[in-house]
Amino acid sequence: MIKLGLENLLENELGSLSGKKVGLITSPTGVNSQLRANIDLFLEAGIKLTALFGPEHGVRGDAQAGEYVSSTTDKKTNLPIYSLYGPNKKPTKKSLKDVDVLIFDLQDVGCRYYTFLYTMAYAQEAAGEFDKEFVILDRPNPLGGLTIEGNLIKSGFTSFVGGYSIPIRYGLTLGEFGLYLSKYHGVGKEPKVIKLSLWQRSMYYTDTGLVWVLPSPNIPTIDSAIVYPGTCLFEGTNLSEGRGTTKPFETIGAPWLDSFELTEKLSSLGLPGVLFRPTFFTPSFSKHKGVTCHGLQIHVTDHKVFSPVKTALYLLVEVFKYPETEFLENNNGHFFDLLSGDPTVREKIKKGVPADEIWAEMESENQAFVKQAKSILLY
Repeated sequence: MIKLGLENLLENELGSLSGKKVGLITSPTGVNSQLRANIDLFLEAGIKLTALFGPEHGVRGDAQAGEYVSSTTDKKTNLPIYSLYGPNKKPTKKSLKDVDVLIFDLQDVGCRYYTFLYTMAYAQEAAGEFDKEFVILDRPNPLGGLTIEGNLIKSGFTSFVGGYSIPIRYGLTLGEFGLYLSKYHGVGKEPKVIKLSLWQRSMYYTDTGLVWVLPSPNIPTIDSAIVYPGTCLFEGTNLSEGRGTTKPFETIGAPWLDSFELTEKLSSLGLPGVLFRPTFFTPSFSKHKGVTCHGLQIHVTDHKVFSPVKTALYLLVEVFKYPETEFLENNNGHFFDLLSGDPTVREKIKKGVPADEIWAEMESENQAFVKQAKSILLY
């Protein structure tokens, strides 16, 4: 079993926090290998914990995706909780007034469009602005650290689901991402990273010996995390991405699709490490609530060779052959463009450009990032 940054802090670095007031940004994933919460462990170790900060879904994980997180008082510890997923996504001077050291400790999913990344970036920036120490307790990238996938974000398409021009699957731990932000984007001062022990870049989460704790309500298992970098793109369409089912992001469908035709087509492509099965489901909430959807389930057979982004792109090209399939629009344009980071991806899918061509162009963009990332790798 690997050893987490949290565990290395408590075993080897407690002296660095002596006499200092500590703020902690965390979620239900902030546990040690025995599933004990970092909040409890900090207090037991005598760390002077003065404030908690809640990302999307909250410190205790009681908020659904996209749901406003309130600033409140933690019922168990009576510590103040400052929301970082509401009017303020960045810690304020007021929220940091009783904090000397701001610590970030939670598990992400290794994908660009996950808000925990940008909560960390804002926190690192605020720590620099208000002269606070910023510490990242490192955790494994659940998708490993060898494979990079997908295009970069184009100018004008950054958001809280894509704040920096990094690939969709970026292959860094959070500690490495913090170093990358500091070195290449000037975000705050260089963070102190409490490293993992025994983690190797070839490891998926299933290789670590750790228990998976869902980082958000719709990533309940490591299986959903493995497909998420691809199928999250369907949030920008009028198809269900499986929210409101027991297999979010593993099932894709809509009332107008032909499950058997679609499954046969995807199966014929020979995509590596994956099988497809026709399925029918009725979401209990979100898109097509209460309506039977026809679609397919993605079964990953070998996650070492499975490409979630490529698989989703080929599936997107196929479902847009149905005239009822649409990209969702809002007042700010297309949400899909914020996820993909590039409006030309949407435009090419709509025009019926072959998936091979779109994928080749997306993949050609990430080599500059790979070269940059080599200089900040910790493992």
